[in-house]
Amino acid sequence: MPLERVPGFAPQTTPHTAGVGRRDFLTLAVAGVAASAFTVTIGTLGATPAFASTAGESAAALAPRKRELRAMWISSVVNIDWPSRTGLSAAEQQAEYLHWLDVAEQFRLNAVFVQVRPTADAFWPSPLEPWSQYLTGVQGQDPGYDPLTFIVEEAHRRNLELHAWYNPYRVSMGADPSALVPEHPARVHPEWIWAYGGKLYFDPGLPEVQEHIQQAILHSVEHYDLDGVHFDDYFYPYPVAGQTIPDAVTFAAHGAGFANVADWRRHNVDTFVHSISQRIKALKPWVKFGISPFGIWRNRTTDPLGSETGGSQSYDLQFADTRKWVLEGWLDYINPQIYWQFGLAVADYAKLVPWWADVAATSGTHFYIGEALYKVTSGVFTDPAELSKHLTFDREIDATRAPVHGNVYFSAKHVPADPQGSMSLVRADHYSRPAIVPAMPWLPASPLRTPVLANAVHGAGGVTVQWTDAAPPSARATSFAVYRADGRVDAIDVENAQNLVATRRAAPGVVQRFVDATAEPGALYTYAVTALDRVWNETAPSRVRVTE
Repeated sequence: MPLERVPGFAPQTTPHTAGVGRRDFLTLAVAGVAASAFTVTIGTLGATPAFASTAGESAAALAPRKRELRAMWISSVVNIDWPSRTGLSAAEQQAEYLHWLDVAEQFRLNAVFVQVRPTADAFWPSPLEPWSQYLTGVQGQDPGYDPLTFIVEEAHRRNLELHAWYNPYRVSMGADPSALVPEHPARVHPEWIWAYGGKLYFDPGLPEVQEHIQQAILHSVEHYDLDGVHFDDYFYPYPVAGQTIPDAVTFAAHGAGFANVADWRRHNVDTFVHSISQRIKALKPWVKFGISPFGIWRNRTTDPLGSETGGSQSYDLQFADTRKWVLEGWLDYINPQIYWQFGLAVADYAKLVPWWADVAATSGTHFYIGEALYKVTSGVFTDPAELSKHLTFDREIDATRAPVHGNVYFSAKHVPADPQGSMSLVRADHYSRPAIVPAMPWLPASPLRTPVLANAVHGAGGVTVQWTDAAPPSARATSFAVYRADGRVDAIDVENAQNLVATRRAAPGVVQRFVDATAEPGALYTYAVTALDRVWNETAPSRVRVTE
């Protein structure tokens, strides 16, 4: 994922942007020049100016939210996060992945977005594409286990939602097709690909290419217990100075009826997004589909419907009409990468969040915000509390304007690194309690029964809470939420996030147990339990039990 540069400007590079970073360049159009022509990149502007909001001033006083998505991206391309390098044994890869789940639990996250198809390859035994080279160092080489089975099962064991993350069009981080294994679809069908910017890409304008990519993705949806299908910001490649996307022949063959190549390219991406959305739902209606685009759709100076920004426009540069996808209801969630600080003139966080919130609210699409944790590491965010202030501001928008359903952090390795204590501040100010993933009412719900809470008994390791889920197997809960109040009470307010102790995946069988290690020895508590289905719909609480 390279950071393309405009001649005459060399943006500061970081471990995130040096060669493989998610898109983070901003460009200003010169007056009178076409919207797709840019001359200067705004890279790493420094200070975080004050903004007209109380955000961050009283973050510690905010009550936690019971429902919000808290997630991190776990990148596999060029071994950014996991596996940390090629050639690790299966046991070493598995241990590394479990470490990332430990990190998620430590920072009270409730979801992980794991990259499983970084370059037209696979982290599962796909019949359509080879094993990823980022597992063993050799494309097509079996790693000795099924990584996708492992990452799904282990995430679910921790009751973390698992979104499988795919890059649709990228074929290779290099431009030489002969470096691919002979059976790679790009070798079998060389007419499907073109080189651009030192990489290989599938041609999005070819219907047979779209079908291949969708079949590759849908194979994993069909055969694995995924919670979500996730794309990032890579559709048509980001522009490279002095190069032209080599799709003139495809346009001539398939572009009839379109006034220009840009409209045709957007149509190609629209068709792909709409079709894969429909096919996911036809296969498994409960699997969520979401996209994390570049944070700017269009600037208001270009389009009156755009945001008050002055940066690169995904509509024009990646031919990604992200706003349309939301308005048409093709997505369950939109997760724009709003990777900038408060007060940055060309892309102010305080301008972009309400714009996206309003767009998402028009269709009821859930709105998660991509957060640039790596920018604290690189020093672009000079205020250690920048991210905590982001979340405080999000709460204000959520309370007064339109829903903000959560935040996703790029990338995993920066979470435990905790640069300048920034993630610890987020945890202290906003994630002091666990949270449940927001329910999407349009997804199919399960007919759950309220659990029967048997007892809550003090012991050496804390309070053991025991309950039963006596529903028939087809209606049993996927997970449970445990609530606790101090002292003896007749009922627990389960909408008060302060009372949420934990969520736990359902264990096999009827009897369920949880040990509340945070309970003070001998203290008097009241407990209640609710049941949750796989898309986080919740039953009424059980009858309460007081500790024995």
